[in-house]
Amino acid sequence: MKTRPLAAAAMLLLLGAPLSAHRLDEYLQATLISLEKNRIDVSLRLIPGVAVFSAVLSSIDTNGDGVISETEQRAYAQRVLRDLSLSVDGHALTPKLVSVSFPEIEEMKEGLGEIQIEFTADLPGGGPDRRLVFENHHQDRIAAYLVNCLVPRDPNIRILAQHRDERQSFYELDYTRGRTRSDLAALGWRSIIGRWTGAVGFASLFRLGMRHIAEGTDHLLFLLALLLPAPLTVLGSRWAGFGGVHHSLMRILKVVTAFTVGHSLTLALAALGLVRVPARPVEVLIAVSILVSAVHALRPLFPGREAVIAAFFGLIHGLAFATTLGQLGIGHWQRVASILGFNLGIESMQLIVVAGVMPSLVLLSRTLAYPVVRIGGALFAGFASLGWIAERLLNVHSSVDVVVNSVAHRGVWIAGVLFLVSLVCWCLNNMLDRQATGTESLFPATLNDV
Repeated sequence: MKTRPLAAAAMLLLLGAPLSAHRLDEYLQATLISLEKNRIDVSLRLIPGVAVFSAVLSSIDTNGDGVISETEQRAYAQRVLRDLSLSVDGHALTPKLVSVSFPEIEEMKEGLGEIQIEFTADLPGGGPDRRLVFENHHQDRIAAYLVNCLVPRDPNIRILAQHRDERQSFYELDYTRGRTRSDLAALGWRSIIGRWTGAVGFASLFRLGMRHIAEGTDHLLFLLALLLPAPLTVLGSRWAGFGGVHHSLMRILKVVTAFTVGHSLTLALAALGLVRVPARPVEVLIAVSILVSAVHALRPLFPGREAVIAAFFGLIHGLAFATTLGQLGIGHWQRVASILGFNLGIESMQLIVVAGVMPSLVLLSRTLAYPVVRIGGALFAGFASLGWIAERLLNVHSSVDVVVNSVAHRGVWIAGVLFLVSLVCWCLNNMLDRQATGTESLFPATLNDV
């Protein structure tokens, strides 16, 4: 396997530190994956830190003579491969060792020596849409993992999405392989059109749209912060009590619809190349939109005009959505089906999220507990937005992504707990109301509000 300059550059980015730095207490294992038509090539660079060098060396130099022989090198490489798991579409792949090289022991003692292992695996037959799963559990007690994928050399291969766990010991890659001219001749145009409008042009992009929103915490945080005061009325310069079920549902519907119209418009225009805006200003403005919606949830800035604000900032969020499509290298005409599938995926995930929190918001907004939820949610969104603004505008590092992603990963549990809490609070509030008014009606607030 030949190492390309791009691979070397990508590895330097993976390592994230100057080569002169001495690693200390971890066994860095950087993996670079290269997709080919019928195979997968993988390059591993393993760098033992100074503090763990002895433990790593003892597992390599099995006879303890202080010399790493070629036999020991290949035996260790095979052990590393056995600690890896590689599969495509659920089919386990068998890695084949291509080459292995070891640095001098003195370099490894200094935390600089790099063990390089190259291997390849043949791909089984399958459809155009594929999912690669890679897991690395070698020396997991002391390991620090990194993994990435090269831009495919084959223009017919397009990366759709990547997903890693927090340690990067688990890596999932969705990609698609377009049809070649020989495929066209063999399958015929009718079959190709069916594939184009089906799996490649729609289904894959639908899943990508859903995942983009599920993992795009900034987009969801803007929408949720804007929905926090939706069930409430305004009294002077502050939020007042519950405005009624019909009032709440209509405002939530207007906000979600306006946001959808806004981002759908710019998504289509930008994906078709009719509008071009640099990515960095867009990312900063998205963070600003979260800050604006968070402040509005604390004190009404634009009461009754939430839908207008949602549509305006939706235009900006749509530009960010289009960036994802633009990175896939999809042809101009194929983008029509791609935009539709991607946008429907976005809307589906948005509706799932809104449907998951809307009952809780409506119930809680009728209780004395809602100000705590509203203010707490607004402060969380506000601090997150300030962290993102600092990162994206000033290149200041913060841990906001780690915190927000940690919360997002527990989103289903949080939504479930929030709903249970809302039920309990509503029941208690209803009980207190009945005691205060002396009525025996079970749902007086519900009947009056509707």
